[in-house]
Amino acid sequence: MKTKIVSTSDQRTANNAVRHAYRTLSDTEKAQMQEVKDMGAAFIAKLHEIGGTDTGGDRFASRDLSLANTHAEDAVMRAVRHITA
Repeated sequence: MKTKIVSTSDQRTANNAVRHAYRTLSDTEKAQMQEVKDMGAAFIAKLHEIGGTDTGGDRFASRDLSLANTHAEDAVMRAVRHITA
């Protein structure tokens, strides 16, 4: 049985407004989640490089790069949701 963590616990995921209970992740799942997030961050950094914008900012050089960023963020979120489900 997988361990659940109550949403009011300090161990909850701070940015998840939907789940009310969380399970403890395995070391493999934690590594997968970190890798997916690192890949997303690297892709978003590349978008800033392509557009010549500040990597610490949220502005992109074009609508297309902004949409690519949005889709990258969505892809990372959905992969993490799969890992943590």
